[in-house]
Amino acid sequence: MERVQTVVQEVEPHDSVERYTSLGVECIQGTARIVTPWSVEVQTSDGPQTLTAKSIVIAAGARPIVPPIPGLQEAGYLTSDTLWQIRELPRRLLVLGGGPIGCELAQCFTRLGSQVTIVDLGSRVLGREDEDVSRRVTASFERDGVRILSSHKVREVVVDNDCKGLICDGPDGEVSIEFDSLLCAVGRRANVEGYGLEELGVDLSPSQTIAVDEFLQTRFPNILACGDVAGPYQFTHTAAHQAWFAAVNALFGGFKKFAVDYSAIPWCTLTDPEVARVGLNEQEARAKGIAYEVATYDLADLDRAIADSSAEGMVKVLTPPGKDRILGVTIVGAHAGDLLAEYVLAMRHGLGLNKILSTIHIYPTLAEANKFAAGEWKKAHKPERLLRWLERFHRWQRGG
Repeated sequence: MERVQTVVQEVEPHDSVERYTSLGVECIQGTARIVTPWSVEVQTSDGPQTLTAKSIVIAAGARPIVPPIPGLQEAGYLTSDTLWQIRELPRRLLVLGGGPIGCELAQCFTRLGSQVTIVDLGSRVLGREDEDVSRRVTASFERDGVRILSSHKVREVVVDNDCKGLICDGPDGEVSIEFDSLLCAVGRRANVEGYGLEELGVDLSPSQTIAVDEFLQTRFPNILACGDVAGPYQFTHTAAHQAWFAAVNALFGGFKKFAVDYSAIPWCTLTDPEVARVGLNEQEARAKGIAYEVATYDLADLDRAIADSSAEGMVKVLTPPGKDRILGVTIVGAHAGDLLAEYVLAMRHGLGLNKILSTIHIYPTLAEANKFAAGEWKKAHKPERLLRWLERFHRWQRGG
């Protein structure tokens, strides 16, 4: 945890008041409330002040969801925001939620020495990913000693003297799990309360984020929102992506507006193995009725992965039937998030698998997996008629 804090301190200057002040930005710290579409009241340590502006951008972020479980408040809990304050390793850690945050932290703490149990309502961890992806992560977790209780519905938390326990209902009946610390990792909720949106009448989306159009404008065109508070993604890199569009549209929207491009949004779950994805996976394609083919390359055959003792995982690419256009990519394995960048670039600029296949990749590197995955697609679409003609040609050349 001290190392985490050291890293945080080294990174903090990138987003510090000092940095933005040096860039010419006026930074005011306080509690703000939007009072009109063109004015914001701020309570600061020096007293209240009112700011007026032609445009306002809301970037209020999100916070961890804490479910209303009976007994949870009395027992106490950790979230992905408060976890970093602890300095004593929990002997038994119970993680509520099998999504990316829950999985990342569960594996981290089991490798530090905690006895970790994941309880999730879904049928498997990382439910947004394909089943074969979840199976690979689950197998890794089981090797590490993580206990996974899928399809379990939490009923209550009980505290008896110094003993804490979670009662839940599973496929085989009631289950009781004792724990020393409990981590809530069931998602994050946009911060939309307490700073004037209700009074101003700013609409919310069905997912309870600020409702914005393709230009990130609210029902008041000069009030824009970006990041977790606007959705639909909750990633730092998508918040930065949206921030560019929000700033430019706020400054120049009267002349020209730019719609946010969500065509190639990547993300990565930092488990071991990592799970990185951009675009569609199989279960999303099926749900949307999109026809697709799959090309898969197993990292067990990759020389660099073998040399690094990390020959576990795969590259899976979805394409339209008979075409090399990339619909989506899922990579499972070491440094999957780094490997995905080539496919993000290809999707963003309309490059197909043939272009990746014809690109030289350094040997031996993990990036060769991308070329070999493209090669798997090519094998499935080899020109049979041409190959038969070439067979006859070479036979003739040999005098046959």
